[in-house]
Amino acid sequence: MSARIATLRAEQRDDTTFVATARPRLTWTVETDEREWSQVAAEIEATGGAGGVESASIGSGDSVLIAWPFAPLRAGERRTVRVRVRGTASRITPADAAWTPWSEPVEVVAGFLADDEWVALPVGLAEPERDAQPAVVRTRFALDRPVERAVLLWTALGAAEPEVNGIPVSADVLAPGWTAYRDRLVHETVDVTALVRPGENELSATIAGAWYTEKYGFFAFADRLYGTQPSFLAQLRVTFSDGSTRTIAPTGDGWEAAGDGPIVDSGIYAGEHQDLRRSPHAFAPARVGAAARPGYENVPTPEARIAPPVRRVQTLPVAEVLATAGGSILDFGQNLVGRVRVRVGGAAGTRVVIRHAEVLDDGELALRPLRNAAATATFELSGGDDELESRFSFYGFRYAQITGIDVSPGDVEAVVLHTDMTRTGWFSSSDPLLDRLHENVVWGMRGNFLSIPTDCPQRDERLGWTGDLQVFAPTASYLYDCASFLTSWLRDLAHEQGRDDGSVPVVVPAALTGFGAFGVSPAAWGDAATVVPTVMHERFGDRSVVADQYESMRAWVDAVGRDAGDSGLWAGRMQLGDWLDPAAPPDKPGQAKVDSDIVATAYYARSLRQVAEAARLLGRTADADAYAARAEHSRQAFVAEYVTAAGRMMSDAPTAYALALEFDLVTDAAVRAGLAERLADLVREGGYRIGTGFVGTPLVTDALTRGGHLDAAERLLTQTECPSWLYPVTQGATTVWERWDSLLPDGSVNPGEMTSFNHYALGAVADWLHRTVAGLAPAAPGYRRLRIAPGPLRTLESASTRHRTPYGDAAVSWRREGSEIVVSAVVPPNTRAEVDLPGLSDEVGSGAHEWRFADTPNAARAELDGIRASLADVIDDPRAYAALLDTLAEVAPDRVGAVRDETRWGSGRPVTTALLFTPPAVQDAVDAAIRRATAPS
Repeated sequence: MSARIATLRAEQRDDTTFVATARPRLTWTVETDEREWSQVAAEIEATGGAGGVESASIGSGDSVLIAWPFAPLRAGERRTVRVRVRGTASRITPADAAWTPWSEPVEVVAGFLADDEWVALPVGLAEPERDAQPAVVRTRFALDRPVERAVLLWTALGAAEPEVNGIPVSADVLAPGWTAYRDRLVHETVDVTALVRPGENELSATIAGAWYTEKYGFFAFADRLYGTQPSFLAQLRVTFSDGSTRTIAPTGDGWEAAGDGPIVDSGIYAGEHQDLRRSPHAFAPARVGAAARPGYENVPTPEARIAPPVRRVQTLPVAEVLATAGGSILDFGQNLVGRVRVRVGGAAGTRVVIRHAEVLDDGELALRPLRNAAATATFELSGGDDELESRFSFYGFRYAQITGIDVSPGDVEAVVLHTDMTRTGWFSSSDPLLDRLHENVVWGMRGNFLSIPTDCPQRDERLGWTGDLQVFAPTASYLYDCASFLTSWLRDLAHEQGRDDGSVPVVVPAALTGFGAFGVSPAAWGDAATVVPTVMHERFGDRSVVADQYESMRAWVDAVGRDAGDSGLWAGRMQLGDWLDPAAPPDKPGQAKVDSDIVATAYYARSLRQVAEAARLLGRTADADAYAARAEHSRQAFVAEYVTAAGRMMSDAPTAYALALEFDLVTDAAVRAGLAERLADLVREGGYRIGTGFVGTPLVTDALTRGGHLDAAERLLTQTECPSWLYPVTQGATTVWERWDSLLPDGSVNPGEMTSFNHYALGAVADWLHRTVAGLAPAAPGYRRLRIAPGPLRTLESASTRHRTPYGDAAVSWRREGSEIVVSAVVPPNTRAEVDLPGLSDEVGSGAHEWRFADTPNAARAELDGIRASLADVIDDPRAYAALLDTLAEVAPDRVGAVRDETRWGSGRPVTTALLFTPPAVQDAVDAAIRRATAPS
């Protein structure tokens, strides 16, 4: 197949022709079966709009986020672009390079506002009966001439569903989403030409408070932050056939509102109450102006949406009906985020109530983890055929219970909601448990990337915790095209940070004002300001996000620097540390094994280095030198304070070692080797069960792998005992949990008040699955160069991954075939790949490739000396470990838990040390079992 343009898009969305900038960047991909294909030139043509037909030439191989080569778009302007390219390949010389055919044309429409165009004012109920009362607002307008184009520009303080002449303008959900309301609103841009008609028209919207009127805070301290009532803001831009353009029907005077529509009450946490017998009729002049709380009176001029909206993306049928003492419970087979939809008919006024839960506790809905979130959908039936579905709330659930009416499971489905991003990353292996873990990570991201990146989707929280996002950003950027989603969120981060002298809130938008007691925000959470733009540049090749966020990045490390002083150490402050270390008590999740000062200084040093690298990328040489010097000063201070010359950390905990290694804080090769060796020892001593929290977990497998201990990383990954990544999978989990033991081995819910069954942070290990287990990683920003370096795990027969890079699909897979390992790879056109395999270091261009190398046979296992064998040898030999626990289960079952969970599996300790005060007969039985299990066959 000769080369052709496979895709062309403007900016970073696939779901709309509207762009939010006057200079939209262009990206295209190429398909060809020619090997080693590289672009040498491109031609871009634009038609329509004020410029007529224009063309621009590019004399390079660049094809990702190419600067708009034409005059800036004017508000509402429509242009059509197409591209063609020339390229060389293994069989095509530069002299023979021919142009591809032109791409399919792509329409680009300026979806932003012109300067001073926005005149809409907030409108809502003038005399509400209660806080956060949903409403319907409306106005009428007349069109006296033929219309060429009608565009609705709208936003809300809350959420809204606009209609023109009774027809919804889009299928978007919970629009316009949640932003830093004091400083940033997002407007929707919708073409409604097909909905308007000559003569009289009606523009209306149903509005609810959503995030704007929600009460934020914990326990009894929650209160409304932004405002007390929702508001709608909108205006129509109408272009008539005679070429004239007018703004029509802006919200303000002349609008009316009614509070007696079918949405009775609605809240993000409470859920929603609908009375389907009601229709709005008590219209009165609308309130004009925001119903804001003190400090939040400012209503900024909205900017055009840059990220996809939330949409209904999937439906799931009922998988099983469970009979319980409290009535039937519907199991959808998947923990998800969205709503239940029910088709039902019944007598008018019949009340139907839907409760939601992620898990069952003693056979009933586990509602305690919801804390103060009622998470209940209530409906009064109309008396006809009704379709029940909440409109302005969402729920995290696998299970639902419907009371008030009998329904057939076939009339019930779960509606999955999330920001409508494009899937870009996949992984599979020969181990179904690993595959389910990866699928759980995907579902966790789907449910928590809903308008903003949240921590959890079900309880009275659902906030944009910065620490969770910064550890998960590499995984997120592989699984989905979340570039515009994260760019939007980073804008809010910078706004909120600007109100606190550079300190980054622990949640963005900053809904937890009480956390200001921290002073400067805690390490790993505030560092989202530096980490996320760095990851986005690495994964998407977007230099502009670094440029746009540079002042935010710099403000964060400067805020920490002022707080830390001149020592280079950030110590002695309140920190969250290695949050949810499994050793921490259930209600004291910050009590980690690692000293929080180590976490803080490690992140400070790395963020300083990331700012220096950003400055260098942007050509800010003086800044780059200054921040690099500060980074080195902090790194040296870290080593002097926390690292011994023998390669031990002052906090002898896995996270301490992982930070020192993965943040490159220790550069001496011998000391690094000692640190890696000790980390491997600690992992073994812990029985290859997880010993890290939010901070250490994304780092520990990489630290082990880079330190030459892939086998230890594999044991950690494939462990099924609690705590481990696969323990939840063995318990039936379909998303990643907040705690390693959110569900205890006895099937009960963890007693901690903070127990979510849908929390993506601990799923950050998926990035290691992609890069190391399967072996595909970026070697240059945006995957312009790839790295192919799989690390075949001994317990797997195969693994594969595929990623839709900005240049096209890349893939790596490996499989065992006899005494060899076969590696296959696909390198997309216009990229090159570094190949690092045993005995081979190479570089290849685009196309399909295959390599083979000798598989390393498993070393023969030694016969162990019964209970005189070291505990390290026992834990390293699955036969011996199983023999130990199985024998105890038979002859001393009360000892199993203590031996399994409390033993330090060290090399200097014989098995007898784990069996102290155990009767001789039990010791003899264990001794014989270990000898039998490890005897030569």
